[in-house]
Amino acid sequence: MNFSGSNRKAFVVPVLTLSILFVVLSSPAFAASIAVIPNWTTFLQAANFILLVILLNIILYRPIRSILTQRKDKIDGLEQNIESSTSDLAEKEATYAAGIRDARKKGMVEKDALIQAASDEEKQVLDKINADAQAELNAVKAKVAQEAEAAKAALLKEVDIFANEIGKKILGRAV
Repeated sequence: MNFSGSNRKAFVVPVLTLSILFVVLSSPAFAASIAVIPNWTTFLQAANFILLVILLNIILYRPIRSILTQRKDKIDGLEQNIESSTSDLAEKEATYAAGIRDARKKGMVEKDALIQAASDEEKQVLDKINADAQAELNAVKAKVAQEAEAAKAALLKEVDIFANEIGKKILGRAV
C-alpha cells in the first residue's frame, strides 16, 4: 500500500478521528477504574518519544524533504529551460521569417533588374535586327530598282523590234 501524497492524508485523517473518538468515548467508562500515576517510566517514555521524533527527523524526514526540494528545483529549472527555449525558438522563427522576407524582396529586386536588363538587351538586339533587315531591304529594293531600270532600258531598246513583230503578227505582213 502506497502512503504518499494525498493518499497519506486520506489515510491519516480517518485513523486520527477514530482514535480521538475512542479516547473520548472510553474515558468516562474507565475513569473510575484507571488512574494515571506518573513515575519515572512516564518521563522515560516522553524522552523516548522526543528522541524518536528527533531521529526520524534526521534519518527520514530531512532526506525526504531535501529530495523533494531538489526535485522541485530540478522541475523549476526544466520549466525555465523550456520557457527560455520556447522564447528562443519564437525569436529564431521571427528572425528566420524576416530573413525569408528580406531574401524574397532582394530576389524580386534582382529578378526585376534581370528582367529589365534582358528587356533592354532584347530591345537592342531587335533594333539591330530591324536595322540590318531595313538595310538589307533597302539594298534589295535598290538592287531590284537597278535591275528594273536595267530591264526597262533593255526593253526600251527592243521596243521597236517587238512592235514590228507584233504588227507583223496582227497584220500578217511586214510593217
